[in-house]
Amino acid sequence: MAALLPFQLHPFVVIVIVAAGAAHHFLVSSPRERSLARYALLALLLVTIWPLGDVAAKVSLSVATAQRLVIMLLVAPLLLLSLPTTALARLTRPSPVDFVVRKLAHPGLALVIVTLVGTATLIAPVVDWGARSEVARDLILVVVLGVGVLLWIPALAVMPGTRRLSPMARAGYVFGSALVVTSLSFVWIFARHPLYTGLHGQYALLHMTPLFDQQLAGFVAKFGSYLPMGWVAFFIFAHAEDQGAAVEETPLHWADVERELLRLERQRARALARHRPSP
Repeated sequence: MAALLPFQLHPFVVIVIVAAGAAHHFLVSSPRERSLARYALLALLLVTIWPLGDVAAKVSLSVATAQRLVIMLLVAPLLLLSLPTTALARLTRPSPVDFVVRKLAHPGLALVIVTLVGTATLIAPVVDWGARSEVARDLILVVVLGVGVLLWIPALAVMPGTRRLSPMARAGYVFGSALVVTSLSFVWIFARHPLYTGLHGQYALLHMTPLFDQQLAGFVAKFGSYLPMGWVAFFIFAHAEDQGAAVEETPLHWADVERELLRLERQRARALARHRPSP
């Protein structure tokens, strides 16, 4: 492996992840939320640095698929859950941010964006670009993390002022999202030749041909998304019943009420500004 895949430190990635962990530790006091952030950032570090990160970027599509699944299905939801409601309320309080988050949190729009952008990060030209350039590789992974966060906003119902689905609707959304994450799996499984010319060394490093690696990526995408997301959907549904909540009811939270009051104040201020006589 040393000859085919020399050690690289990736200092930018390490510095950003360590800085994010330090900032979270000082800004958030809850032990539970600190633990969630540590698990998320540790998982992110392991799949983005040498050797896994380099194998995913330059050698193996199946490893790259597993890397993206870890980022989207583990790192992204843990990071969202590691932020308290008060912090999310402050981050989304500015009017432009509030508007964008409110629109993107719609489950239908979220699925469309996740499908288009997530699929785009795995098409051959983008993967080959990431194999040639470390800057491109890091940029692609940032986009993947952003897509993962967007995917989980409707499911986790933690973002203040956004549409909150009932437990039954959230469970259905999560289960349906598994189909989105596997959008290219059939192409990989049934393709008759390798599609990713930028990836090389599969046989020398992993003892598999490029075509087999590509087909394996299709099965990794399917089982790596169906199994965990099916379990999460079941957990959301069952947890609502365990707490005595009707699975068809949409919960109401004080953070949502505060955000609606803030929006009404802004609307009133804009209306007064429009009707104010000119000097």
